[in-house]
Amino acid sequence: MEDLETVLIEFDETSGVGTITLNRPESLNALNDQLSRDIVTGLQRLEEEELRVAVIEGVGEKAFCAGADIGGFSSESSVERSERPVHTFVSEFPVPVVAKIDGYCLGGGFELALACDLRLASADSEFGFPEVNLGLLPGAGGVQFVTKLCGPATAMELAMRGEHVSAEWAAEEGLVNHVYSPDQFESEVDDFVAQLAGQAPLAIRAIKKSARMAVDAGRSEGRQYDRRLFNELLTTDDFAEGAAAFSEDREPEFEGR
Repeated sequence: MEDLETVLIEFDETSGVGTITLNRPESLNALNDQLSRDIVTGLQRLEEEELRVAVIEGVGEKAFCAGADIGGFSSESSVERSERPVHTFVSEFPVPVVAKIDGYCLGGGFELALACDLRLASADSEFGFPEVNLGLLPGAGGVQFVTKLCGPATAMELAMRGEHVSAEWAAEEGLVNHVYSPDQFESEVDDFVAQLAGQAPLAIRAIKKSARMAVDAGRSEGRQYDRRLFNELLTTDDFAEGAAAFSEDREPEFEGR
């Protein structure tokens, strides 16, 4: 798959895993308008394939994404143009998006990771919202994301102090799903993503919809939504295959239909 100016794109037809690699090593993969647009374009291209899981990572071992270019903070309009659309697009993308974090994950880059559905980090990674040191707040929903994941106290501590925190601390607070040692990071992430991609695709998409609905909906509305999704899945070929595989004591072969 053809790469973009600031993003490398890969798609594995066998597994259905697509990878978006942020490719601005000279700036520690900092977000700018071009990179934000390329992430969206790259995901749109992957969506045209039989995509099961999307992975976002940063090139090199120093940073997933070290934030946004300071020049990108020069006006409110630039924040509106660049950061909000990409974070919203990632959050609303139909298949699971996994943030593969190795190194600095700061500011807008941290918000990009939080917009993903799952976050896997190396033990060497560092997280934080340094915007307060510029007289700003995280402009792409960082406080909102962390409040919903961990509560307002944790969100305010991160945003108000502006300090870096370790991957272990982030995992303890529920901001990161798993932390792996640097020497096992690549293989552990590959295994995690492969296992996720092997699950029933339509069910996985429905689970993502349910989780996103739960963030904003009341419990009753959310349960009604889940019931509707459940009934829809009962009519799929994947459910028939899963039931048959269970009764025949074999591994299912899901095809996303």
